Amino acid sequence: MLRSSVWGRFAALVLCCVCAPANSAQTTVEAAWQQLRSGSALLLLRHTDAPGLGDPANFTPGDCSTQRNLSPLGREQAARWGRLLQQQGIAPLRILSSSWCRAIDTGKGMHVGKVETLQALDSFFTERDNANRQTQALIAQINALERSQRLVLISHQVNITALSGIYPASGEGLILALPLTQPPTVLARIAAP
Repeated sequence: MLRSSVWGRFAALVLCCVCAPANSAQTTVEAAWQQLRSGSALLLLRHTDAPGLGDPANFTPGDCSTQRNLSPLGREQAARWGRLLQQQGIAPLRILSSSWCRAIDTGKGMHVGKVETLQALDSFFTERDNANRQTQALIAQINALERSQRLVLISHQVNITALSGIYPASGEGLILALPLTQPPTVLARIAAP
């Protein structure tokens, strides 16, 4: 009898330890969404799926025919992000994007707000010496914005990694606390929906 009681307590303890982190993680993600709703956080999103690496040798800003562009999957991911933001009560919102076509098209495909370009979000993949200067400019520009706005930033892997140390997948988002710092306070990582 004593033996089964000890095993029962042990099983209950194991169950609590296994279930607590999942529940805690869910609570943390929900708290992050709430901070995004209130304007005390922002969503930093890597553009959705655009096959390839970097840009072609003939890359010209503003000319989408010279750039990597969204795949059909990337267009669908953008639409799913828009639906997710609407379901979370975070639309309409302000979208600031890199001027690269794949980032702009990610924002437009979300259908949750007007897309504005911000040079500090442009990729520095081929100009890595600009990483620190551009990251500091991004932090300053974002922190100068009015805090009551719901804000989504759309950028590139190199930019997000320079800011956060995180290597995001295509279409992955980070909910970051405001004011923006380096490294930022990461409230949640959200996989591409």
